[in-house]
Amino acid sequence: MKLTPTTLGNRIEALDMLRGFALLGIFIANMLVFHSPYLYMDPYSWFSASSDMAVFKWVDIFVEASFYPIFAMLFGYGLNMQYEKSMANKMSFAPVMARRMGVLLVFGLLHVLFIWMGDILFTYALMGFMMIACVRIPKKWMLPIAAFVYIVPSGIIYGITYFLNKLDSNAIMEGYADIHQIERSLEAYAYGSYGEIFSFRFTEWLTLGLTSSLLGIFVVLPLIMIGAGLSKWKVIERAAELKVGIAVVTVVSLAAGIWMKAIPHTSGPSMDALVLQEQFGGPVLAIGYIGLLLLLYQLPFFRAIFRPISKVGRMSLTTYITQSIVATLIFYAYGFGMYGKVDLATGVGIAVGVFIIQVLIAELWLSKFRMGPLEWLWRKGTYGKNLPNKEEKDRPLS
Repeated sequence: MKLTPTTLGNRIEALDMLRGFALLGIFIANMLVFHSPYLYMDPYSWFSASSDMAVFKWVDIFVEASFYPIFAMLFGYGLNMQYEKSMANKMSFAPVMARRMGVLLVFGLLHVLFIWMGDILFTYALMGFMMIACVRIPKKWMLPIAAFVYIVPSGIIYGITYFLNKLDSNAIMEGYADIHQIERSLEAYAYGSYGEIFSFRFTEWLTLGLTSSLLGIFVVLPLIMIGAGLSKWKVIERAAELKVGIAVVTVVSLAAGIWMKAIPHTSGPSMDALVLQEQFGGPVLAIGYIGLLLLLYQLPFFRAIFRPISKVGRMSLTTYITQSIVATLIFYAYGFGMYGKVDLATGVGIAVGVFIIQVLIAELWLSKFRMGPLEWLWRKGTYGKNLPNKEEKDRPLS
C-alpha cells in the first residue's frame, strides 16, 4: 500500500492557524533583510532615528527568532502525523517522505537561486531527510533527546561567548558592522541588474545561507523533533483537555522568553547576550506563543475572527514563496528599487499589508480549490500522479 495525501477532513484547523500566525511573524522578521543590509550592520547602534530604534526594539524582542521556531515545530508536528498515519495503515513511509523532502529541496534551491537568499526550505528539506529516521524515536524519548541536542551545543556557544566577553567586552564586538558588505548590498540590490543581483545573492547564500543550513542539525533539527514529540503526545488535538498545563507553560515561557529577548536592550548587546537572546529566548518565547494561541483557539469568537488565518496556513508553501516574490519586487532594482530607502515602520507596515492581501487571496482560492498551487505541485511531485484540486465539501476540523 502507498501513503496518500492528507484530506481536508483529516486536517486540524488549529495547526493551520498556528502556521498562519507563524508566517506573519516570519515575514515581519524577514522584512528587515528584504529592505536593508541588515545582515551586516549592528542594529543596536546603527539606527539614528528614535522611531526606527523603537520599531527595531519591538521586532527584536517580540518577533525576531521567535516565529521560525514555531514553523519548524509545526513542520515536525505534521511530519509525525504522516508517519503515524502510515504506521496505522501499514503503508510505506520512508520512500514517500524522501520524495517529499526531495521536492522541497528543489523548491528551496529555486527559491534561493532566483528569488531570495534567506530561504529556509532547503534547510527544512535536509533536516526532513534526517527526520525519516528520527521520527521513529519513541514518544517518551523524543522531547528529552531534542532538548539535549539543542541545549548542549547552544549552551557551549553561550559559555564561550560569555567568558570571551568577560576577558574583553570590546574586542568581541569589533567588526560587527561590515561597511564593505553594506556597500556591496546596496550596489547589487538597489542598483544592480538581475544578473548582478543573482551573483551577489548566490555568494551570500554560499557564505551565510548554506553554512546556516549545515548547522541546522543543532538548531532546526531539534526544533522539528520537539514538534514531532508534541505530535506524539497529541498536544494540539488535546489542547482543551490539557489547558491547565498549557496555561502554566505559556505563562512561564512568555515571561522567561521576553526577559531573555530583552537582555541586549536592558544590559547591552554583548555577544553572549545576543546568543542568549536568539538561541534560548527565541524558542522559549515561541513555545509561549504556541500555548497562548492554543488557549485562545478554545474561544469560539477567536476561532471565528481568525479562521481566515488558517487558510493561509493551509497554503503555507505558496504564502512563503509569494512573500519573497512580492518583497523582492518592491525592494530590488529590477522591481521598484526601494532597497535601503524605507524606514523600519514602513517595512513592518508593508509586511502586514501584504499578509492581509494574502489572507484574502487564500480565502478566495480555497473556496474553489483544495490546496494552494505550490502545494499541488509538491504533492504531485511526491505521489507521482495528478491529484484533484477542486474544493470538496468536507471542511477542516474545528
